[in-house]
Amino acid sequence: MALIKSKSFLTFLLIVLALFGRSVGGTVHNVGDSNGWTMMGVDYEAWASSKTFKVGDSLVFEYNNGDHDVTEVTTHDFELCDPSKPLARYESGSDTITLTKPGFHHFICGVPGHCNVGQKLDILVLPASLGPVAAPVPRSVRSPRYSSSPSPANAPQSQHQMAPSPLQSGASKSASWIGLSCLLALILAF
Repeated sequence: MALIKSKSFLTFLLIVLALFGRSVGGTVHNVGDSNGWTMMGVDYEAWASSKTFKVGDSLVFEYNNGDHDVTEVTTHDFELCDPSKPLARYESGSDTITLTKPGFHHFICGVPGHCNVGQKLDILVLPASLGPVAAPVPRSVRSPRYSSSPSPANAPQSQHQMAPSPLQSGASKSASWIGLSCLLALILAF
């Protein structure tokens, strides 16, 4: 009898992990790969477009702390390359930033002029998914970004399009309900 219950419990745990599991540490992304966080030689937009970022992943910024920093900023300040109101600032030369919430995250070098020549990174962080991971959205696909004020007609537009999360599609909702129903049935069986 105890063996049957332990097998049932093991099956229950495997189903729960399959339905709700995710990797514990997430993916570690070395920003700029072997070049690191630098002012020249890396197209950070192209670098980010080849990656998928999820809650739980980490960004590692490697740089000479005498020459650079990592400043997390708002969308508006990212567009202006303005480090004066940072959300966070890192200056160690080897900074690991864990992505804890979904949405757009923007990083610039706060040293004057560095952001303007391309030392800036904006990424879309997806929620930790319950199902298959969506492929990254190509940067060439653009749609209006949220804004509280209209932008001037001549101003350059930097925009992103988010892919729907797995829970937004009807098929995924049905699969989630089926999975939750199975989970409930297993719990009630104990």
